[in-house]
Amino acid sequence: MHKILIVEDEEAIRLGLVDLLEIEGYQIDVAVDGEEAMEKVRQGQPHLVILDLMLPKASGYDVCRFIRKSFPHTFILMLTAKNEEINKIQGLEIGADDYVTKPFSVFELMARVKSMLRRVTQDASPAPATGGADVLGFADVHIDFRKYEATRAGKLMELSAKEFQILKYFSARRGEVVTREDLLQAIWGYSPENMPTTRTVDNQIVKLRQKIEVDTENPVHIKSVRGVGYKFDPPEGK
Repeated sequence: MHKILIVEDEEAIRLGLVDLLEIEGYQIDVAVDGEEAMEKVRQGQPHLVILDLMLPKASGYDVCRFIRKSFPHTFILMLTAKNEEINKIQGLEIGADDYVTKPFSVFELMARVKSMLRRVTQDASPAPATGGADVLGFADVHIDFRKYEATRAGKLMELSAKEFQILKYFSARRGEVVTREDLLQAIWGYSPENMPTTRTVDNQIVKLRQKIEVDTENPVHIKSVRGVGYKFDPPEGK
């Protein structure tokens, strides 16, 4: 059974989410502030954390950073207020996998939750859905997908679960043009009927380039293909 931690200090929203997700058969725990959230992540190691950004004691950003550093496989779905574009971008930059905006549609929320948890099931299966080799090397970057470990110039590099999945997908399609829609379906688990904005993909690629590119303004590993998507075709690792 998939475990979900709901981190929300507004009681009405929190209780509504509990009722909604328990009906779907998920194992639910709750936290009402940032400190409690981090402790419950330590104890329960949920598959997914639904995380409000504005929390007492410790902010949602602090919780997000903690999860990404300590539990990189855990998925994070942010809850943000309407018109807070900067907060969304900051949340994605520090490791959140996706977001929904309050007030949110129940159908939209459930689509995001199910797509993330579908990835949990796929990642646990013997044959990875993204294909490709178990090890990837290029320039001074080395990725071990079996251990979820990454280094650059011999130093450990922190990648989120989503970033590992993107690189795994790219490695299986090295030299090919990959569309944003391809990534939304393969990595985020969306269907063509419920596609979000492709900025979801672009924000993740920006984050990933900051970690693997020497010059993010002139990327050589993940190149943009105008109007289509991206191409991953870096030089081989040493």
